[in-house]
Amino acid sequence: MDEQVVKLARETVARYRELTEELSDPAIFNDQRRYAEVAREHARMRRGAELSERFLEALREEREARELIPTAESAEEREFFAEEAREAGRRAGELAEEIRSELIDRDPNDDKDVILEIRAGAGGDEAALFAGDLYEMYARYADRLGFRHRVLDSSPAEVGGYKEIIVEIEGDGAYSVFKHEGGTHRVQRVPKTESQGRIHTSTATVAVLPEAEEVEVEINPNDLEIDVYRSSGPGGQSVNTTDSAVRITHKPTGLVVTCQNEKSQLQNKEQALRILRSRLLEREMRERREREGQMRLAQFGSGDRSAKIRTYNFPQGRITDHRVGLTVHNLEAVLGGELEEFTKALAAKERADRLAAEAAGSPG
Repeated sequence: MDEQVVKLARETVARYRELTEELSDPAIFNDQRRYAEVAREHARMRRGAELSERFLEALREEREARELIPTAESAEEREFFAEEAREAGRRAGELAEEIRSELIDRDPNDDKDVILEIRAGAGGDEAALFAGDLYEMYARYADRLGFRHRVLDSSPAEVGGYKEIIVEIEGDGAYSVFKHEGGTHRVQRVPKTESQGRIHTSTATVAVLPEAEEVEVEINPNDLEIDVYRSSGPGGQSVNTTDSAVRITHKPTGLVVTCQNEKSQLQNKEQALRILRSRLLEREMRERREREGQMRLAQFGSGDRSAKIRTYNFPQGRITDHRVGLTVHNLEAVLGGELEEFTKALAAKERADRLAAEAAGSPG
């Protein structure tokens, strides 16, 4: 049996019990930040701890059965104990693989809520309409999975759709579901405004950010420059008579976040800070990967038609994901939120890439 998995299982069970004891201590409620931190870790570790307990129990059963074999008084009894040991060993082996997947190979951000930033790329009005289609697709997928979603900020286009829309999706494992959607999406279709019936190619870009908690990313108020102004709608017209829109500039990084969807300045400021924290967390994750030698292109890329992760071809009713070579011919169903086939294929590719990196001795 893999000693790494045995050691990890023991440590996981011990840590989970420590957290359970801490949560049962009434004193923890005096520190709400600590309580939130412990409760989040406790929930995240629950499945791993349950698997670890079952794994360690299977190992105990295997050991006890093997110890009984020499004491058997007949061949039948010896075979019985040997089969008991083999069965417990098989169960332990299966659980070891689950533990490896859950605790070793798992992305630590998988359990987080997620923020999607969708922007129109190349293609003018058609790109904005496509950005709106992508938003609707993700909202319907979230509904299918029982996740909650809401728009944090948006810049509607005059023709429909969005120049930019930022949406939060809340649910257990939301990041694990949507994390592979980041990149440039390409659409090929005849625009409604095209009288000649020619197929146009347009793009929209998607960035996927794990939502950061306040305890994960602390922001120094002195590092922020906060401006307020009146909200505006399509075409720039004012939609609010008060200065409720908020623009926050994070001076150390130059990141700028604007929010104007809420009616109050305070609500827009809170939303902007949530987006900023998530962008800072994603930036930190990217820098860490780059330091480890895993260079990658930024999710937004250039938005150019040639840089693409997925193509949506309306005339042929097909969608192709270029990363896994998967093509389906149910475009309308996918746009209606049926994305499970792509999610499973991309998750399988992620696992395969990690195993390959592990076999090659590189960081996964």
